[in-house]
Amino acid sequence: QVQLVESGGGLVQAGGSLRLSCAASGRIFRPSAWAWFRQAPGKEREFAASISWAGSTGYRDSVKGRFTISRDNAKNAVYLQMNLLKPEDTAVYYCAVRPSTRNSPYADEYDYWGQGTQVTVSS
Repeated sequence: QVQLVESGGGLVQAGGSLRLSCAASGRIFRPSAWAWFRQAPGKEREFAASISWAGSTGYRDSVKGRFTISRDNAKNAVYLQMNLLKPEDTAVYYCAVRPSTRNSPYADEYDYWGQGTQVTVSS
């Protein structure tokens, strides 16, 4: 089994920044591709960003230019730097990982998930 633990969420004013972290432990596999998803109250979970084993990234349109996903293979960790935050970014953010070289924007293609971390952006 793989355990994922997110951290870094919190309350921030619009225009501010947060950096989310997600660390994996347990049966670590390589290669791996990671993603961040988010779920706002009353809405379905949606893709935010992903990164492949080689470092190729993908973003949903609404976060492009503001969010940056990165990874540290030595630490089995992934990060999400969020800048210029907006109230509509408020959600629980989840990291996910799959044993593949390729990243994906589809939640059902990821095998392991973290418990989520709350991000609240006030106006």
